[in-house]
Amino acid sequence: MQPHQPDPTSAIIEPLLAPRDVSVALVAHVYAEAIVEAAEKRNCRDEVVAELKQLASEVLPRVPGLLALLDSPRLGITEKAAVVDKAMAGRVSETTRNTLQVLANHQRLGILPEIVAAVSCEVDRLAGKRQAIITTAQSLDDPRRQALLAEVEHALGTALSARFTVNPDLLGGLVVRVEDTVYDQSVATGLVRLAERLKQRSIHEIQHRRDRLGSA
Repeated sequence: MQPHQPDPTSAIIEPLLAPRDVSVALVAHVYAEAIVEAAEKRNCRDEVVAELKQLASEVLPRVPGLLALLDSPRLGITEKAAVVDKAMAGRVSETTRNTLQVLANHQRLGILPEIVAAVSCEVDRLAGKRQAIITTAQSLDDPRRQALLAEVEHALGTALSARFTVNPDLLGGLVVRVEDTVYDQSVATGLVRLAERLKQRSIHEIQHRRDRLGSA
């Protein structure tokens, strides 16, 4: 196999490397920014993002133990790079393959799924979309999800990249988390608030009766 030409990906990523003891999320975020920037410079961002997503969601799950192997300290950097070359040659773009080689060289292939997720977030951020988690009491089909997402975006006045989850304890309604802010419209929470109001009303009525008896 002929050695591939150097890619600007490595030149961009390497100065941004975070220490090994930094959290995985932060490391993934650093790599994601560098990967997206490098792909944009080569005008192949959409292609690279699609290939990385497919690799994380389809290829890795079909090969049990591959991620653990790539993350193992027993496998040297040269061996990991060889695995990437053998597995990816002719199947992905040159920029994607070079990106994977950089990750192999810096022992980061083990967190590839986290890096790919961070890449998606970075692309959404550049598109002006905020990350959101929408939780409903029941599972929704795709048309209902899209309709609900449109309603939430309209209500909040912002574009969202949403992930849907289900929590039967909500009873109905929904909970929307946009980054660090939670918008709670669930029936369950409404019941809790109603119970609290009834409790406060009862306390007020008891206190009122005591005041009347005291004055009498």
